[in-house]
Formats: sequence, structure tokens, C-alpha cells
Amino acid sequence: MSDLSKVKILHIDSNHPLLWEQLENTGFSNEADFTSTKEEVENKIENYHGIVIRSRFKIDKTFIDKAKNLKFIARVGAGLESIDCEYAESKNINLIAAPEGNCNAVGEHALGMILSLFNKLNHADKEVKAGHWNRESNRGTELDGKTIGIIGYGNMGKSFAKKLRGFDVEVLCYDILPNVGDENAKQVSLEEIQQKSDVLSLHIPWTTETDKMVNASFINQFAKPFWLINTARGKSVVTADLVAALQSGKVLGAGLDVLEYEKLSFETLFEGEKPEVFDYLLQANNVLLTPHIAGWTFESKEKLAQVIVNKIINLYL
Repeated sequence: MSDLSKVKILHIDSNHPLLWEQLENTGFSNEADFTSTKEEVENKIENYHGIVIRSRFKIDKTFIDKAKNLKFIARVGAGLESIDCEYAESKNINLIAAPEGNCNAVGEHALGMILSLFNKLNHADKEVKAGHWNRESNRGTELDGKTIGIIGYGNMGKSFAKKLRGFDVEVLCYDILPNVGDENAKQVSLEEIQQKSDVLSLHIPWTTETDKMVNASFINQFAKPFWLINTARGKSVVTADLVAALQSGKVLGAGLDVLEYEKLSFETLFEGEKPEVFDYLLQANNVLLTPHIAGWTFESKEKLAQVIVNKIINLYL
């Protein structure tokens, strides 16, 4: 389409201002609506050729059926699970995401979680601030000599493996795609990950295959007690089974940036009472929790927006 001013893009979430500005400067027509309900947006979506989202609501079959002129859905993030991708693609709608934009942030966060857990940084910090000077009980563990298993070796997994190059560790990766291993990680079977890993880091999307993947059976197939890091999606880990493994010592500690109980928008955690097993995570000294911020840096906000801009422009130019 040569006249880009006729390409109307609806933004339903706020993002880095460069996204809006660069689209506008290229000639696209931008409109914002950060407050309307899903139904209200559905009532006008046929007027737009593109929509830019984060995770405010699900783009489902009902929404897509009303979006008669939609050419693309751009999600300013890594995953597309809030979109009925198969149905959208059947309607020839282009799906755009930006896993390249926050993979460095996720890799750094995962490494930070391991180092904090191994060296009891958060626990020791709390004790000193409470007036306790306990050296022996805060003796740390070294990462060198350990085997790190990575499940999911796309943008996120590769970024994390690259961060580990400065350590004397063995890095193994498992992925459903063949031949994705590189100089930073050796691709192996899931069984080999479970046989050798001292640390398991998840970098997988949330799909029917990965839903509740880390359950009691999965955990018990590990040959050694291990540490778990999850900066991917909370619903891939069964919290009750993880807590049981933490209590038994099968899991030595966990760094969780995402939780099973998160809402799809990722903006809130609970509606109603907290599950009892979650209380254990809150009290455990060997559990580190962060509020879905692994990919949420100042730098990644800008990089995510830039990747989305570039991909939208490439659709038309």
C-alpha cells in the first residue's frame, strides 16, 4: 500500500513513545484506546488495519471475526499466547512479536537469580538488616563445575547460555526443533538434561505441550537434586508439585519470575484467596520471587518497541 496514511493502527496498551512516533513519521495513522473494554474495541475494530497490544485482553475468535480489515496483530513482547494464532493466520492476519527485544534482559535476570540463590544474597541481606551476623548458615555454593540444563533454545535460551560463557560450567539445551545448539550449549535429549543437570532454566512458550510440564513426574526423573529457574511462563510449573520437591530436597531452590497464578494480562497475581502452597514460597529462604520482570528493563522497553516498528514497516515497505 503506497499511501500509508490509509493504514490505521489501533494501540490498546501504552508502550515506549518511539513506537508511536516512528510509525507516525513513516506515514501510518495511529489511534490510541487504553481504556475501552474488549467488547467496545470489538465494536470498532473493523475500522483498523493493524492493532498493537501487550496483554490487556485475549484476541480470540470473536474478536478476529469482527476485525474484518485487520492485516496484522503486533504484540510488544515475546509470546503470542494471548492470541488465537491459528485462527488469525487462517484469516491471513500477520502475527508480530518481539522476542529479540527482551532476550538480553531475560538472560541477565536468570543469571542473577542463580547467583543470588547460590550465594544466599537475599537471605543474608535480610538477616544483616535485622541485626544478625550469621556467616556459616549463609555459606554459598559456587556455579563453577555445575551442569546447566536449558529447556527451550530460542532467543531467550540462547541469551542465557551466552551469559554463562564466563563460568566453568557445562551447558546443555533441549528444544523441540533440531539442530539449534551452538558454541554456547550442546543440544541433547530431555533425558540427558534430567540425568546431568544441577540447574534447570526454563525458556519455553506456554503451549498445550508445555502447560504443567514441570510436575511431580518430571521432577522425579532428575538424577540429582537441582535448582529451578523459571523466567518463561508460570503455568508451565505445577506449584504444588514444586513445593513438595522443595520440601523433600529434590529441588534445592527456585528462582521464579513467573507464577502459575498470574492472570493473562500479567499485571495482577490473585483474585481471591492465596493458595496454601503459595504461602510456602513466600516463607522459604531458598525461593526467590520477582513479579514477571525478567524482560522488563528500561533498555528492553525501547528495544521491544523498535523491533515491533521495524517489523510493521517491513510488512508495507
